[in-house]
Amino acid sequence: MAQEHITLLDNRRVILGVTGSIAAYKAADLASKLTQAGALVDVIMTEAARQFVTPLTFQSVTGRPVYTTMWQADSSGGLPTHIAHVGLGEGADLLIIAPATAHTLARLAHGLADDLLSVTALAARGPVLVAPAMDGGMYAHPATQANLDILRSRGVIVIEPDEGRFASGLVGRGRLPETPALLGAIRLALARGGILAGRRCVITAGGTREPLDPVRHLTNRSSGKQGYALAQAALDAGAAVTLISTVRDLPVPVGADVVRVDTAAEMLAAVEAHLPGADALIMAAAVADFRPASAAEQKIKKSDDPAEGLHLELARTPDILLAVRAQRDQTGWPRVVVGFAAESEDLLANAQGKLARKGLDLIVANDISAPDAGFEVDTNRVVLLDAHGGQQALDLTSKARVAEIVIERVASLVIERSG
Repeated sequence: MAQEHITLLDNRRVILGVTGSIAAYKAADLASKLTQAGALVDVIMTEAARQFVTPLTFQSVTGRPVYTTMWQADSSGGLPTHIAHVGLGEGADLLIIAPATAHTLARLAHGLADDLLSVTALAARGPVLVAPAMDGGMYAHPATQANLDILRSRGVIVIEPDEGRFASGLVGRGRLPETPALLGAIRLALARGGILAGRRCVITAGGTREPLDPVRHLTNRSSGKQGYALAQAALDAGAAVTLISTVRDLPVPVGADVVRVDTAAEMLAAVEAHLPGADALIMAAAVADFRPASAAEQKIKKSDDPAEGLHLELARTPDILLAVRAQRDQTGWPRVVVGFAAESEDLLANAQGKLARKGLDLIVANDISAPDAGFEVDTNRVVLLDAHGGQQALDLTSKARVAEIVIERVASLVIERSG
């Protein structure tokens, strides 16, 4: 699957160090995905890494030279000058070493500078990330853990390895994480100092599920994709994110603190618990308006009479945004509240009414009757309405782009209100 463009990575210079682990083949996918996302990727390979993957592999997926030695000044991967490693290190927005072997971690921890990668790491001025990959016994060894502690104490970001089976046949912790996890860690590191740095956002996602009996529930078609895109966009802006979600089948953005809920009542309790001190609440979840008045303790059976139906008594669920408004009036938190209006008719009128009735600062209105926008798809077409009567229409675009624009608006409001 192709990697979509990532605004945070656009034209950012990323150095990818690849060392001698069998997991080096995964680094080729990381280089490819970073390039597709818009980054400029310079790959440095150790001699041992070249025993597993060729430099041509990385050159093919990045379209850029691959650096292999400090001493060879030609187009085969050497440096153009004897001090180019300084330019590589100081000019990079980020250095990630993935996979990082036990040997590499030891050399970095003790400041050795006898090959291009270690020298570049010493010259790097941006964030440095290492993703250890080695057999479980090697990773757990006190020497390796001590070296990781030294690196952490210097500000190096350690991406914890996964558990799984190794080439040796053993099972344990030490496997290189998959590309999405590595990309997430890179995004989190680059987001430091973003427009929402030091701020906290609470975001809800997915459709609530109201139990009917032990095997059935009432819900809606919300996939949670827009809410998860908003969480990622807020993380990319540097915010601390609490994601209150009913979704179980979407990957959680790296760095988000996830709170799992099912019902509207559970979501209300989670929202109220996390509102104190929150700079923004973005209610992207599709909360059910009604629930069964009582849930059956046993599975409801149909009778043998084909004419006999089932009559359900429904009760209203709590209105989360009205509860938030009341809490906000008392405490002042959150500073900014954003709602969503998924409508099948009279889109702008219904959205404007909800905006005023629930005391929102911004509402995102989308027409759910459109087949290419709204529920269960990766694109959206929305109108943003603010409390001052302003409207901003967004033509069909990705939910990721919609999320970025919403977060930009949220950031402006947060900064304005916090002085």
